[in-house]
Amino acid sequence: MASRRELKKNVNYIAGELFSECLINSMFVPGTDKAKADALLADILSMQSEFVSRISHTEPGNVKGFYKKFRTDFNNKVSEIIDAIAKLK
Repeated sequence: MASRRELKKNVNYIAGELFSECLINSMFVPGTDKAKADALLADILSMQSEFVSRISHTEPGNVKGFYKKFRTDFNNKVSEIIDAIAKLK
């Protein structure tokens, strides 16, 4: 299992990539809805803080189940954000 520090770095990296992709879409792609992009940027930042704080507070008796649920929740949220970035036009 990866350390918590590495997992936090990965979450921060993915959130940073999503943020920059959304920002570039907002600034340089013509026809992008700026209000939706701003709301999505705020959603990305809240997702990042939520998942980093979840890493810090693991369940003591159910570590394996905790990280399994964490991984599925994180992947679902990232997929949701990617779909929202694609629909900004």
